[in-house]
Amino acid sequence: MLRHVCKGKLHRITVTQADLNYMGSITLDPLLMKAADIRPHEMVQITNLQNGTIWHTYAIPGTEGAGTVCLNGPPARHFQPGDTIIVLSTAWISDEEWDSLEAKVVFVDEQNHIQSIVRHHPWPPEYSLDAPQEN
Repeated sequence: MLRHVCKGKLHRITVTQADLNYMGSITLDPLLMKAADIRPHEMVQITNLQNGTIWHTYAIPGTEGAGTVCLNGPPARHFQPGDTIIVLSTAWISDEEWDSLEAKVVFVDEQNHIQSIVRHHPWPPEYSLDAPQEN
């Protein structure tokens, strides 16, 4: 069985640009992409906290260290500079990969510079499905 999981999250980042005339995608600072385990041309889900819009597109790298978050093409109609968004990077994983999953949540400041990265494992050891069960 495969499970659809969140493997990386850019939490409450700020849109810096919107370019309606570009052919599509979201341009992200490569430092943000690396921190959230997002690779170039990987599909991501973007949620706008101002208007509730959810969009799926692919990520492309911008200038490293610039804090760039630019929605390109049609999503530029729904995501404007100053909007706060969440970017999720997902994957399909097998049950065998479950225990080695390390989802990363990236927290930033107002300029989209990384402040901290929190790593989550799917089950704390005490909740392991292989742990002895109390009766």
